[in-house]
Amino acid sequence: MGSLPEVVEDCMGVLQLFSDGTVFRHQNIHFPTQPVHDQSVLHKDCLFSEPHDLRLRLYKPASALNDDHRRGRRRLPVIFYFRGGGFCVGSRDWPSCHNCCQRLSSALDAVVVAPDYRMAPEDRLPAAMDDGVAAVTWLQSQAAGGGDEWFGDVDFDRVFVVGDSSGGNIAHHVAVRLGTGSLGLGPVRVRGYVLLAPFFGGVSRTESEEGPREEMMSLEDLDRNRRFWRLSLPVGEDRDHPLANPVGAASCKKLEKVDMDPILVIVGERELLRDRSHDYATKLAEMGKKVEYVEIKGKQHGFFTNDPYSETSHELVDVINRFILDNSS
Repeated sequence: MGSLPEVVEDCMGVLQLFSDGTVFRHQNIHFPTQPVHDQSVLHKDCLFSEPHDLRLRLYKPASALNDDHRRGRRRLPVIFYFRGGGFCVGSRDWPSCHNCCQRLSSALDAVVVAPDYRMAPEDRLPAAMDDGVAAVTWLQSQAAGGGDEWFGDVDFDRVFVVGDSSGGNIAHHVAVRLGTGSLGLGPVRVRGYVLLAPFFGGVSRTESEEGPREEMMSLEDLDRNRRFWRLSLPVGEDRDHPLANPVGAASCKKLEKVDMDPILVIVGERELLRDRSHDYATKLAEMGKKVEYVEIKGKQHGFFTNDPYSETSHELVDVINRFILDNSS
């Protein structure tokens, strides 16, 4: 009689991988962040990928559904929000994601689209990137007419993609795949990408990863990040794979030939992963890409996710709003 399967990987107690290859995801999760009930924003869920049974959550300012407010107002931009979670954990309905999307919708006066995506280790990368592109492509069906009524007063020519942590990594790869002008998406035009503390990797440790530790992430957490990479990258690949390290030696030559829409990289000054974001922005600039790099002084990983209604988060939203205005025509 064989021995029982043992836990070989444990991601924060939320996901466990067993020695026989089975995966267990805990449903009863204690969230340190509680949902904010913002009455100025409405939300609802939609199916966007039947083959993979994937859903997204739509957010819209309540005033936009009021005829008195709709008259004479400018059509609403669309903001995609790809959440974080190391490609292995998370959901559109987790309080941290929900609160961020409410904040972006109300502050930017926009329709926010928050898609779920397939997660590792059941579905390794590039599944999440494929689903990111599929979500943006789904918007094309809404633009073609006969779609959801919430898109009746949307400006499909002003679409922006925001990605947080691993979602920032997804946003980069969506930008690469779509190229300049969102080719093939008809009236849907992605104007720019905002990468919030993108989750990039690499075999060699950077100076910022050496410390000092931050409140939200320690060197032990970096080891946890390596666990995320082990679970999410294609089997046998390391952290210098282009899916993890998009400006590494294996990626740069191909990336130089890709036309990309403007990119805004925002990172906390005290993040252990800061150097990877800075290196990414620097190398894109050297390639001639239109990229802007912003450091938020004194802040650590996840400051916007943990409290999107803080004073610093208000400043971050202002930076994003300015980027949207600068790239809306």
